[in-house]
Amino acid sequence: MATSSYVIRRVAIHILFDDAGVKPASTSPSSIFGIRLREARLRAGVSQEKLGALIGLDEGCSSARMSRYESGQHQPPYNIAFNIAAALNIPVPYLYCDNDVLAELLLATSGMDAACLNSLKQYAIQLSAK
Repeated sequence: MATSSYVIRRVAIHILFDDAGVKPASTSPSSIFGIRLREARLRAGVSQEKLGALIGLDEGCSSARMSRYESGQHQPPYNIAFNIAAALNIPVPYLYCDNDVLAELLLATSGMDAACLNSLKQYAIQLSAK
């Protein structure tokens, strides 16, 4: 199931980028990190150049670096991934999560306070015991 969802997301990214004229379809992300990064960046409505600037990269190379991260050519060090997540207001684990349902749960729960998270955890434990 996760594999078919992964393929659907890649196709959706192709369509978004082809329609917007931003990137050709042949440069689709080849890594989970790249897919998640592109999804989060597009959801936030931030360009690659702006995201790079938000995390402190030089304007001359920010778009190219973000493009390499999204395409899977390079994996950023953790501190850069942390800064990217902070700039996009997403949890860092979302960028590395290879399960689409868990990734969406990470996004949905990222703004919850400790009491809500603990209640959700207890509920999940109860469900898994059944």
